[in-house]
Amino acid sequence: EPRRVCRRLQLLIRWSIVSKTTNKYCPEVRERAVRLVFDNEGQHGSRWQAIMSIAAKIGCAPQTLNDWVKKAEVNGGKRPGVSSEMAERMKALERENRELRQANEILRKASAYFALADTRPPVKVMVGFIDAHRDAHGGKPLLRHWSEQQWRPDLQRAADSPVHLL
Repeated sequence: EPRRVCRRLQLLIRWSIVSKTTNKYCPEVRERAVRLVFDNEGQHGSRWQAIMSIAAKIGCAPQTLNDWVKKAEVNGGKRPGVSSEMAERMKALERENRELRQANEILRKASAYFALADTRPPVKVMVGFIDAHRDAHGGKPLLRHWSEQQWRPDLQRAADSPVHLL
């Protein structure tokens, strides 16, 4: 049975190799290798010996397999650390925070730019503002954070192509 499992794992590895720049092993191969380490740990003198044995069979570096095992323990709550789920959530929140900071900066600049006007500025003035700040933020983010109810096709065109006002 163990030889058959290892043979299946080797076949999975061969099918899962994508390229040198991406992960060499698909998630199924990682899960199966980690499961093999947990299942065969008692048959070896130590966990490291089990990792060395299984890593040799699947063709990966022992340290790589050891990292997978540690990550599985963190995700399972057996070892302290940040789980993969929480790391993804933090990354998404950081991205959202960055976008909100950019929106605030855009709105702060827009309010300073249009502070002198009592009413909504003419389209030419808004297009001028977009052109003046295109290099810092690009046209699309400026329009996305502009007042949603005041979205206008002429502003969309202004964001896509430069307009020179005189």
